[in-house]
Amino acid sequence: MKYQGSCHCGQVAYEVDGQLDGAMACNCSICQRKGSLMWFVPRDQLTLLTPESQMATYTFNKHVIQHHFCPTCGIHPFGEGSDPKGNRMAAVNVRCLEGIDLEAVPVKHFDGRAL
Repeated sequence: MKYQGSCHCGQVAYEVDGQLDGAMACNCSICQRKGSLMWFVPRDQLTLLTPESQMATYTFNKHVIQHHFCPTCGIHPFGEGSDPKGNRMAAVNVRCLEGIDLEAVPVKHFDGRAL
């Protein structure tokens, strides 16, 4: 299924193709503050609809995950990194997808603080 997503103001917009069968809530120092619910998909399943230059990126700790956000409204619609096997992944913020019933999405909790 194809989903549309964006930040609040629409400056960072994308499409993502896949089966949304769950999301992850992480308690690491950044995820806890953002409140994101992340859905991980191969990076080639996410297509930016706006230029990359319209988003800002934040990295911290080991600098392996690029946390993308809108410099205008501040919303974090997705991030990028690699899985343990080296495959490029996108971490899509389910809260930024259009037409999603968040109550129907199963959420797994991840102890990111323990890393």
